[in-house]
Amino acid sequence: MEKIGRYRLDRRLGAGSFATVWLGHDDDLDVPVAVKVLAENWAANDDVRNRFLAEARIMRRIHDRRIVQVYDIGTLEDGRPYFVMDYIDGGSMNDLRKQIIPPAQALRLCAEACRAIEVLHSNDVIHRDVTPGNLLLSRTPTGETRVLIADLGVAKSMVDVAGATMTAGTPSYMAYEQAAGLGPLDRRADIYSLTAVTYAMLTGSPPFPVRTIADIVARDPNLAPAPIAERIGAPPILDALMISGLAMDPNRRPPTASLLADALDGIAAQMEPMTGEATVTTAPPAADQGGPAYGRPAPPVQSYPDDAGARSYPPSQPPGDQAYPPYGGQQPQYAYAGGPPPGPVAVADEPGRRSAAYYVLVGVAAVALFVTSMFVTVLVLR
Repeated sequence: MEKIGRYRLDRRLGAGSFATVWLGHDDDLDVPVAVKVLAENWAANDDVRNRFLAEARIMRRIHDRRIVQVYDIGTLEDGRPYFVMDYIDGGSMNDLRKQIIPPAQALRLCAEACRAIEVLHSNDVIHRDVTPGNLLLSRTPTGETRVLIADLGVAKSMVDVAGATMTAGTPSYMAYEQAAGLGPLDRRADIYSLTAVTYAMLTGSPPFPVRTIADIVARDPNLAPAPIAERIGAPPILDALMISGLAMDPNRRPPTASLLADALDGIAAQMEPMTGEATVTTAPPAADQGGPAYGRPAPPVQSYPDDAGARSYPPSQPPGDQAYPPYGGQQPQYAYAGGPPPGPVAVADEPGRRSAAYYVLVGVAAVALFVTSMFVTVLVLR
């Protein structure tokens, strides 16, 4: 396609299972735009079509600089709906996840993401698919870095979320109750995802090596994320916050995204004097009514080789199989209702590593197999 409505198309930005996004240009207003078009194979599916249109309505209804704004909608000649959004040219947080950025800067950006999600929550909407790729970056003319929410294709109103009929989202960042279909969901599902995004931004990979929804449901409820504070030069309270935010029990997570944002900013503030990092200029917490500003792309950062899409920053020795005491051995201000999880806390292995228990089990199985075969052999000889 070369044109949709009055919008001239330049190139395709990306395509997913349900839609394609094009970079276009509004010649009348002389501004770049992003045009999202429903995929042909889903045009006749009423459920998918309604979700597509609902996404546009939510983004249009919420007027906030932290939400990508929709300002036009229409239908192609073949009946497929499309909507037109502001084009955000600073990339996404997923681009930064694969590169080296200072940990304090990552914490500041994740705090901004939390405040953007809080905007949705204050409008009685949960996102249900918070990932680094759905968090876009924009630089304002004053040098502020803004994090904007995009892709609300599976977002639901908290009023009607109990009627959701499908499990949708990205497994690596999905809360247990969402994967298991336990409902109704509330904002704490997004808070789990925000914590997982923060962990991925600090280490290069999500906190748990899950690939499917079944992996999430089968996960040990006492499994805690591998501690990361020491190897990135953060105060120990960071590990306590990660354990709290990634708890299977929603009651153990921070109750609101704004509280999680304040906690992340507090940790970043402690790290900046120790590491000498320059403070990242981000948008102030108070929301305004203007749309997202356009400016320069996000500042360039040093490239980091990405073997399998997940690397640690900075490189360090893995924590091994040592059990990590919940909340650093004390009850911090970021441990919410319910306290630490009952029983021993296991620690998730580093990506690509096996725990000692794994090798012990393999050895026991091998010995058992050998004994069984010898027993059968003796019986046959008799």
